Amino acid sequence: MRTLAFAALLTMMAVGTAHAAIVTKTVVYQQGGTDLEGKVVYDNASMARRPGVLVFHQWMGPTDYELRRAKMLAELGYVAFVADIFGKGVRPATPKEAGETAGKFRADRPLLRARAAAALAALKAEPLVDPKRVAAIGYCFGGGAALELARSGADLAGVVSFHGSLDTPNPADARSIKARLLVLHGADDPHVGPAAVAAFKKEMADAKVAYEFIAYPGAVHGFTMKEAGDDPSKGMAYNAAADANSWQKMKDFLAEIFK
Repeated sequence: MRTLAFAALLTMMAVGTAHAAIVTKTVVYQQGGTDLEGKVVYDNASMARRPGVLVFHQWMGPTDYELRRAKMLAELGYVAFVADIFGKGVRPATPKEAGETAGKFRADRPLLRARAAAALAALKAEPLVDPKRVAAIGYCFGGGAALELARSGADLAGVVSFHGSLDTPNPADARSIKARLLVLHGADDPHVGPAAVAAFKKEMADAKVAYEFIAYPGAVHGFTMKEAGDDPSKGMAYNAAADANSWQKMKDFLAEIFK
């Protein structure tokens, strides 16, 4: 009988494991009367509350790239939320369109912060998210969005920027940062060069912000994105070593702030 009971238990465990999966759902939320379309990604093996991580997109808007990163976060046990800064249906088709769309928000930091804050509120409202344990990560334009959210004084445990923009028109706002920061940067990034890095470090020092800055030698802009190609002379290229190391640094950082 014990053998039969044990076999039955194993069968039940196997069935439960078979049903566990990474779930993706679309969430429409609003900011200032504008519909925004995010995606929530989580592992449904458990219905327990867990930390949440916002994922801010690069200048082409939310793409399969951000969704892939969100799934990787879900596999680590987090609820990931792919934010939408641009607005539902606003998806640039060319670099020119992307530059114009992203430029609108870079020129209007209050609007950028408002869109980022709306995503944060949507993530915290998710039933599986522990609203007291939330972080944000971002790529390129999205790295800048995550940093602006931190500068706004948002209640975040941490922020991670991957090859993100670092500048801000209001460096004094860094005094409002509550989150710990991890900035992962391409040392040879021509789009976010030495002057921008120096200004960011001065901003953080003046505000006495706890942050870590890691620069990857030989890496340029977009070093985590295979879509960027492999020619660093173009100023944007994938770097496998920097990609792997930066993801591990983020994993360690999230584990530390959420422990």
